Amino acid sequence: MTDKQQEFSELEAFFHAARKATPDPDAALMARILDDALVEQAERAKVIAPARRQESVLRQLLRSIGGWPALTGLAAATIAGVWIGVNPPTSVSDQLAALMGVGSDAENSWFLDPLTEYDIAMTEG
Repeated sequence: MTDKQQEFSELEAFFHAARKATPDPDAALMARILDDALVEQAERAKVIAPARRQESVLRQLLRSIGGWPALTGLAAATIAGVWIGVNPPTSVSDQLAALMGVGSDAENSWFLDPLTEYDIAMTEG
């Protein structure tokens, strides 16, 4: 046997003995641990959670949407939709005219109203 193997077998005997002998904690130690636990439980029971404030409807709505980042995204989309509705690009108006079947003014003159706003206001009395 080599020196390392002999040294390993001697250490293994000590490790095996240490694994077998599990010391039991002292009764005084267990009593101190139990006393500390009871004191800690009593202190935690004294701490009362602060009452939760009632949130306003606006704050609840804002939280359900996703907060300020989501609200700014919705605002930007709304403003873009209003802008496109008020001032549509020519491609949108051309596609809408093709969808409705409106071509040039000469061939689709039936689409225009022959009365002006003044004429309509005068006929109502």
